[in-house]
Amino acid sequence: MQAASSGTEIDTGTTDLLASVERGVGVLTLNRPDRRNALSAAMFEALARLLDEWEAADDIGAVVLTGAGPAFCAGGDVKGFAERGGEGGGHSESIDERVARQRASQRATTGRLHSYAKPTVAALPGAAAGAGIGLALACDLRVGCDRSSIVGAFGKVGLSGDYGAIWGLTRLVGPARARQAMFLGERIDAATALDWGLLNWVVPAEELREYALGVAAGLAAGPRQALAAMKQNLLDAEQLDLAAAMDREVPRHLTCGVTDDHREAVLAFVEKRAPVFGR
Repeated sequence: MQAASSGTEIDTGTTDLLASVERGVGVLTLNRPDRRNALSAAMFEALARLLDEWEAADDIGAVVLTGAGPAFCAGGDVKGFAERGGEGGGHSESIDERVARQRASQRATTGRLHSYAKPTVAALPGAAAGAGIGLALACDLRVGCDRSSIVGAFGKVGLSGDYGAIWGLTRLVGPARARQAMFLGERIDAATALDWGLLNWVVPAEELREYALGVAAGLAAGPRQALAAMKQNLLDAEQLDLAAAMDREVPRHLTCGVTDDHREAVLAFVEKRAPVFGR
């Protein structure tokens, strides 16, 4: 499948999510800056659809997820909750219907990002709170700035947590720190997030977007089949024992060993030059 050409804006069907393709990278921008990019149904639907389309797009090799304005994502729209009498208010569906719908939404967004076949990079211009944590931590890599923070805000609004935020925190920082972050709802600033491994880099705010795009563009220009297989190895490492994980590594590794990208990399090594993948 071919997506839009590099540098073009893509119509997502909603102003709540902006999309473009730049330097072989699909850029998704959560776009409700007046509400700190709080999530909406339209945003989720467009995000799920674009992720699905871009995973099969030949001209997109990586994805950047970021937020408009001074925040990454505030999570659930608390003002919207208040307007309809709470998160569960204003719904004609039964609780079972709502559970089924949200499960599908979570799998199509946080779940899809976590298992995505192409590298994903989150760029945090500010706070990731509540469900926004789940989206950020589902990405493979995260770039922050001085304004970035992680805020486990669920308890402060009487909710328990969704969109994989607690799962992501526990996997990345361990159960003790995850409990501290979620029970207390304390703001984890950029320096602490970097120290804990929640952020991979912290850069000046004015350089955030270009830095994240540069990381993603470098990955998009890499050996895509090898990176996809490497991602599967990383996912296996989260849940399998060593023997099972090694068994799954072998066919992926040997399959990569007969690709044009591998042959190009070996030749480039001998010729002392940078490889050019995807010829």
